[in-house]
Amino acid sequence: MPLSPLDIHNKEFGRGFRGYDEDEVNEFLDQIIKDYELVIREKKELEDRVVELEQRLEHFSSIEETLNKSIVIAQEAGEDVKRNSQKEAKLIIKEAEKNADRIVNEALSKARKIAIEIEDLKKQSKVFRMRFKMLVEAQLDLLNSEDWDKLLKYDVDATELNINLEEEM
Repeated sequence: MPLSPLDIHNKEFGRGFRGYDEDEVNEFLDQIIKDYELVIREKKELEDRVVELEQRLEHFSSIEETLNKSIVIAQEAGEDVKRNSQKEAKLIIKEAEKNADRIVNEALSKARKIAIEIEDLKKQSKVFRMRFKMLVEAQLDLLNSEDWDKLLKYDVDATELNINLEEEM
């Protein structure tokens, strides 16, 4: 068991013929030297361990600081991506709305043109029907006229016509 400062302080040497017993003093000094060397060695080891731990602490503190900076940068990058995505989404929505409005307007315009064409075709068909009806009625009137009956009643001798034609020539 190592000596404590109190042990050294309280140590009494037996008196010999010329003072302290030299062997006892030397043994005690040897024990003190061994214990002191042990303490110095332990102190050195502990100092080395403290330096190593301080270096590791500094290393880990550096890593922690780097990680914190990285986290902050990642958060900022994430926020930037989020903001940019939101802006892009808004632009896409606006573009889609513009395209939708354009498509709807084009469709309405085409529908109006088709409706106008339909009305024109209806008018043309009415006019055609009316004209065709008038033509058919005129033809029916012509067929129903008494002139047909008169033609059928008219009797012409073909020999007489040939004679009249020859005389005229």
